[in-house]
Amino acid sequence: MLNKLLLLSTLLSISAVLQAAEPANNKWSGEAELGYLRTTGNTDTESLHAKGKVVNEREKWKHTATLEVTNKSDNDITTAKRWFLTGKSDYKLDEVSYLFAAVSYENDDFSGYDYQATEKVGYGYHVIRKENLKLDLEAGVGARQSELNTGASNSEAIVSGAGNLEWIISKTSTFTQELLVDIGDDNTVSRSVTSLKMLIVGNLSAKLSHTIKHNSDVPVGTDKTDTESVVTLVYSF
Repeated sequence: MLNKLLLLSTLLSISAVLQAAEPANNKWSGEAELGYLRTTGNTDTESLHAKGKVVNEREKWKHTATLEVTNKSDNDITTAKRWFLTGKSDYKLDEVSYLFAAVSYENDDFSGYDYQATEKVGYGYHVIRKENLKLDLEAGVGARQSELNTGASNSEAIVSGAGNLEWIISKTSTFTQELLVDIGDDNTVSRSVTSLKMLIVGNLSAKLSHTIKHNSDVPVGTDKTDTESVVTLVYSF
């Protein structure tokens, strides 16, 4: 944890120095989404999925922060409880390439891990940059800290790869696909997020998403793959 804080502090310091020379003009945008389901009668279930995303873009920099929260219960017994926080800064080198620094922290009570945290730096490339189609590929290196529910902990170096696709199908529909793989000596974590967002009216949209997360190494009795399919309302600003 100390190494993570030191790395994050260094990255933020470098970011602040480089941004000091930039113009003050910047652009803010974001999304807030919420999906909630409650049933009563023969079964008493409750499901909540919430996500917030904020983006700040400058001449050379792009900063992104996201927070996801999932909670499910069945007859007052919690069956899923997870929150996932990420922060990422991109520094533009030219029109098609950039450097990035990213940190993430995930707490999932039913994954076999008490928490998983990563810090990494790397290089990104805009493979496709069209009005209705965008594709970014990234490669990087970093570190991951993990703690099992049993109390055992582990720190390891990782090699990371990612791909992000955005396809604007029409004025009212957008398809996105995010892929991420963090490879370590002890565990490889992969995550896929597929989503389709459809405009309802104004800044309000409906979103269908399917998330798959896989750990190559988990405690005995824990599944390696977790999936989540949700329907949410999204407000863009």
